[in-house]
Amino acid sequence: MSLNSIFQYFVPKDKKVFFPLFEQAAQNVVAMATILVEAVNTNDNAAREDMFKQIDKLENKGDDLTHQIYLELGKNFITPFDREDIHSLATAIDDVADYIQGSANRMMLYNIDEYTESIQKLSELILQGGVEMEKAIRELKDLKNVRNIADSCIRINSIENQADYVFDRAVADLFLYEKDALRLIKYKEILAALETATDMCEDAANVMESILVKNA
Repeated sequence: MSLNSIFQYFVPKDKKVFFPLFEQAAQNVVAMATILVEAVNTNDNAAREDMFKQIDKLENKGDDLTHQIYLELGKNFITPFDREDIHSLATAIDDVADYIQGSANRMMLYNIDEYTESIQKLSELILQGGVEMEKAIRELKDLKNVRNIADSCIRINSIENQADYVFDRAVADLFLYEKDALRLIKYKEILAALETATDMCEDAANVMESILVKNA
């Protein structure tokens, strides 16, 4: 093997591997969140059920992308940033997708009769968080626009705080006004899954902020 071949083996392939996979995973989350917002705002039950099935398929696609990132992490000797951060970011993105799917599945399986304002608001906040996450991830490839990444992370934190408030207020109202215990449990679980999706967006933002600090 020539010296050049050995050198090429150790050259990081991140621009061809990691960043496109991260971007695809983030775009997939935005697609899922967009469909979720449409689903909770439609009055067409058949269309909503079809949307939930689309979310399920996209979550499977996200799992495949996460698995590819893990595989590449094992194959590449040199990585664009810390291996732990690559793993943590991939996991956080995948967790957002998981909780979007989990929320949709609960809505479908529990056969709820009302898509409340709180459900709609939390779904919209998930979409906003996903969009900001995707913006920040696009900037990671060269770290030239550090301010843009930091601003998106700040907005994600703000979105998560808003989601906490909406969740707390909605659960408080359930305990105050809902007399049907089964209905209360159903809605509380759905609201919790939606709110947790925004927590996972914040986890991704925290990883990206860590990457910024380490590469400053």
